Formats: sequence, C-alpha cells, structure tokens
Amino acid sequence: MKHKMVSIGDDNEITFETRDFCPAHLLFKIESFSLLSENGIDKIESSEFELDDNYKWKLIIYPEGRYAKDGANHVSAYLAVENKSKPDAGWELNAVVSIFLLNHKLDKYMFKKGQRRFHLLNPEWGFSKFIVKETLTNPSNGFLVDECCVFGAEVFVVKNEGIRETLTNPSNGHLVDDSCVFGAEVFVVKNKGIRECMSILKVTNSFKHELKISKFSKLEKEWNSKEFNAGDHKWKVCVYPKGNGAQNGSHVSIFLHKVGFSSGEKVKADCSICIKNQSKIGNRKYQFNRLFSASSNSWGWPSFIPIADMKQPGCLVGDVCIIEVEISIQAVLRSLP
Repeated sequence: MKHKMVSIGDDNEITFETRDFCPAHLLFKIESFSLLSENGIDKIESSEFELDDNYKWKLIIYPEGRYAKDGANHVSAYLAVENKSKPDAGWELNAVVSIFLLNHKLDKYMFKKGQRRFHLLNPEWGFSKFIVKETLTNPSNGFLVDECCVFGAEVFVVKNEGIRETLTNPSNGHLVDDSCVFGAEVFVVKNKGIRECMSILKVTNSFKHELKISKFSKLEKEWNSKEFNAGDHKWKVCVYPKGNGAQNGSHVSIFLHKVGFSSGEKVKADCSICIKNQSKIGNRKYQFNRLFSASSNSWGWPSFIPIADMKQPGCLVGDVCIIEVEISIQAVLRSLP
C-alpha cells in the first residue's frame, strides 16, 4: 500500500509503504527522542543482528540528518553490514532491505524498501531524507507518542539458487517464438529478530566521585577502586601505577569500568577522569563519550600521564594520589520482551 507522504532516498525518490505486522529482524524503540539533540547525540546505532553466512547488520539513525546539505531538516536512516568471518576479503552480497517507522495513530508500520549490492567499499545503504524531522516530531502525525518512536529493519539476502526452466510448445517441440520470461521470489517473514529500546535521559546533573590512593609510588600492580554508583549503575576505576601493556614502565594507565549488565543492556555516557593537582596548579584531565556494553565494558588511557610527571608538585602529596571521576548518563539501551 502506497502512502501519500513522500521523501527522497539516497538513490531514488522512494515513497513510504505500509503494513500491519512488525519488522522481522530488528525492532528499535527510542524514548525521549527530543533529548537526543539536547544531549548532543547526533548518531545512534542499534545492536547488531546476524543473518546467514556470518554477516552482521545494524541500523544507524541520524536525528539531525547525516549530511548538512542533503539531509537538512530530516532524520536519516541507514543499514550497515559487515562480514565478520572475512573482514579483509572482497566479499559482496545482494540484498532487499527495508527500514521501518511505526505510526502509532494508524497502528501500522511505514517503511521504505530498496535493493542494493553491498560490498567492502560500500557497506551501507539508506536514506539521508528518511522522514522530515518536523513530520516525525509532530505528535498529531502519530510517529512520536509520549516522546517515543519505534524504528525497525528487515534484510533479505538474494541468492540466485532457484529453479530455471523453459516452457516449450508441446505440439512441435520447439521454443515458442513469441517468448517472455516470468520469475518469482518468496521471503517468509519470521519474527525472531532483536527487539530493543533506547531510553534517552535528560542530563540535569553529573555524578562525581573522588578516589584516594595511598602509598602510590610503592604500588607495583594494578589498583582497583571499590564500586561506586553513578545514576542507577555501578562503576569502578582501575589504575596501573607502572603502566599497562606497551606503556609498562613509562606511563600511568587509568581505565573506567562499567560493572554489571542486565540482558541486552548498553549505557551511553559522557565521562571524565582526572588526576587532581593538590597544589591547585592544574589537573591532568581527559574526557570521552562511550557506549558501554557487556562485551565492551571499559574505556581509558594506557598513557594517561608519564610516570616521571607524577613527581611534579601537587600530583602526590604524602604519597597520596587523588583521582576524580565525573559521569553523565545520556542513554540506556535495553532488550524488549
């Protein structure tokens, strides 16, 4: 069913279609959509979902548009693929991909569909102008209800392994001169994909925590802090006074760890770590923005500060090092039942 709303994809002008049943491979719910801009989040990615042949896919949403010129005033949506088994090989595949957006008012999924050849040099395809942002954010249109919108994705890899046959004229055994060629494809939709929700949080304040490490210069191995809370999440800091890995013996290494994850949970946070200068001359501080998950639960710097610099005035007072951690939780991604 064609819908009257029109938008232009990256390749051609493609109109929205609608259907009743939900996407087969991914359902991606975003809560508090308007806070994306407020929190400075200009790109969000779903978890990966895997199809046959060891290919992994993910949905990428650009709330402010992917390109300033082509995607201005629009929300952009793309599907990206990666061959995990042979990342350096000259792989390619043909696929029919669809990107969905739920219209709560109509109780239907609106989607745009296209056929694409994916390969190592061109692993993404989608729409820089998936939907006009004003259309999406206007509650009367039914896409954003209680600050919540739902995206989805389907991918069907096309393999030319079907039956190929010729119909002959039974009266004389010859091919019919006035010939034509028909064909058919059938993709059975099974709802076994990923279902997840991203809750965008209003960043009203950050969580600060101060750690004191005694007898710092005498520590040989790693030092781990006690767990502390930032929001509803637990964290800890790991310090290598003599360095970690390639920086062993030359730098102090510091890492922030997110402790404990519920099933399918991911946490996006703005973080900063600094070694406090107790003489109030100036702190050694680093900042980063990171999506923490069960498989990627830590982030930090192997070369946070040269070991020799720890002898500067104020870094160690009474052989005590003070580390300050500041965390602002921006979003939480969790699995939907």
